[in-house]
Amino acid sequence: MENQKKEYKRRIHYSGSYPRNFKEKYKELQPEKYADTVERVIKKGSTPAGMHLSILVSEILDFLQIKPGQTGLDATLGYGGHTKEMLRCLEGQGHLYALDVDPIESEKTKERLKKLGYGEDILTVKLENFANVDRIAEEAGVKFDFVLADLGVSSMQIDNPDRGFSYKVEGPLDLRMNPEKGDSAAERLTQVTREELEGMLVENADEPYAAEIAREIKKQQRNGKKIVTTTDLRCCIENALHFLPALERKEAVKKSCARTFQALRIDVNSEFEALYAFLDKLPDVMAPGGRVAILTFHSGEDRLVKKSLKQLKKAGVYEEISKEVIRPSLEECRKNSRARSTKMRWAIRAGRE
Repeated sequence: MENQKKEYKRRIHYSGSYPRNFKEKYKELQPEKYADTVERVIKKGSTPAGMHLSILVSEILDFLQIKPGQTGLDATLGYGGHTKEMLRCLEGQGHLYALDVDPIESEKTKERLKKLGYGEDILTVKLENFANVDRIAEEAGVKFDFVLADLGVSSMQIDNPDRGFSYKVEGPLDLRMNPEKGDSAAERLTQVTREELEGMLVENADEPYAAEIAREIKKQQRNGKKIVTTTDLRCCIENALHFLPALERKEAVKKSCARTFQALRIDVNSEFEALYAFLDKLPDVMAPGGRVAILTFHSGEDRLVKKSLKQLKKAGVYEEISKEVIRPSLEECRKNSRARSTKMRWAIRAGRE
């Protein structure tokens, strides 16, 4: 009987000294196998492909003051970095519920945490929007002693061109947190009027060139141009801002691209509606004296959070709220450039058991 030969699988080849394409970064995408490569990437101030570096971890834990035996909620599971640290604080006693709307990444994170020893006895992961936090608390039959909501988009989503979250790489113009539900960003652009699109860009991202960008997008569509990829949209923005002086155009296009993609992402995922619902329901799912920390990443989110916390403090629902935002240190921003826009606000539920 002849010995069967094992199929030899060659490693991914790429041009140049270092891989540039997301899928070519096979070492970064296997952090368990290539830990030294991942460490080098982080030291350079970059986020390894397929990973997400958690922000303000020590500041969050200092505030939440998690104790063994407590019950908590991570309203935005993501890569699970914050989740892992909160689970450590529980020391095997108590329970943590974690929510996410992304079926692709939440399953990966659940398996990753399970391998670290955090099974269903201490961690419950649910594919659910944090807007339905009341439903989660009711199903669990508990009030939460601590809550964390990190409102940022995870790096795994931003960096993967198949998800269409970044204008920097070619990919389908999708932007959905759950690609199995709702309309993509490309579809939304065909549904809104010029006036609605302009309003979306202003309200969701404070875009100063909203009128010019909306006009150009609708002009392209009238001329039969389909805007279905991230590059298609970036080209529209470049055309819309062509009137700017050459010296300032490049930076303006970069910033307008970031804001336009943000505005579309917020619209496609109904992020403001979900945040309104979460902030409204939050006090009712917190135990007396319970603590909540919320991380925001742009002015629209921060305004909503600040307003809600102030109003509920005035109404006596929260006994204490953060007077000023907490920001990442210069050292953290140096190590992780995506931390720069982060703001943390917190509140403590009124009443004591």
